[in-house]
This record gives sequence, C-alpha cells and structure tokens, in this order.
Amino acid sequence: MRSTLLAAAGFAFIGMGAAQAQSLNPEQAKAFVVGRTFTFTCFEGTTGAGRIFSDGSVAGTITMRSQGQTRFVRLPPNSVRVRGENVCGFVEGMTFEPCFEVVKTSASTFRGNLAGVDTMWCEFTRLGADAPKVASRRKLKSRETVAQDTSAE
Repeated sequence: MRSTLLAAAGFAFIGMGAAQAQSLNPEQAKAFVVGRTFTFTCFEGTTGAGRIFSDGSVAGTITMRSQGQTRFVRLPPNSVRVRGENVCGFVEGMTFEPCFEVVKTSASTFRGNLAGVDTMWCEFTRLGADAPKVASRRKLKSRETVAQDTSAE
C-alpha cells in the first residue's frame, strides 16, 4: 500500500534533486505536473505511468515488482492535496497522510522522496505529446448522440 500511495501521489508531486535541481513549493509543483502524463520508477521496483488532475484525483497504471501485474489505478478527488507548505497524499483507510518533498531535476523530470525518508523515492519523466494517453477526463458521447450521428450518415 505504501508503494501504491507513494507512486500515485508522486504522479503529482514528489521530488528530491541533484545539484542543478530546483526545489518547488506546492504551487510550482502543481503548475509543473497537473494535467501532464509521467512515467515513474520507484526505489523498490514499482513502475507505471499516470497523471494528476486539478482536483487532486489521480489515474494511471502501476506495476508493483512484487506482484508483476499491471493495474489501472484511480484515486478520487483530493487524494493529492496541499497542507501548508507540504504536498500530501490521502488514501481512505491509511493510518497516516504521507507528505512529499518536491524538486524538479530537469525541464521534464523530477525525483522524489517521502518527506524525511531519503530511502523511499520515485523518479518521474514527462511523456511527450505523441505518447499514448493512460488517463483522461474526456466526456463520452451518450448513446443517444452516437445513434443520432450514425443515423444521419
């Protein structure tokens, strides 16, 4: 569960950087990450791809090294949220709300760790515009609209 939360919340905001890295406050991190798709690799072998939406919801895929299966993950609105100067992840049923340090490592990457725990980290790389989407919020046409569209042809 820790890996899932770390990775899912990391879609949005986590990081720790190298010498050229730029520490980001929560608003800067949000501007850098929200609505963009990132791939990630975590310290214990978890991998995946996903995006965070402006309401703090998260959607994407995750493959936990221990299980080997790729799963689609969707966390509800407000799963990733700002608490003071921290970016935290909330998942119903967790006994604590972990917070994350955020540092941009390049124009399209960031590396993250659980706040205060340098041994629990994920590295994120933004996918380009030509990459396949792993999650979106587009509205599907209703069956009635689709039926009208096809009958007009």
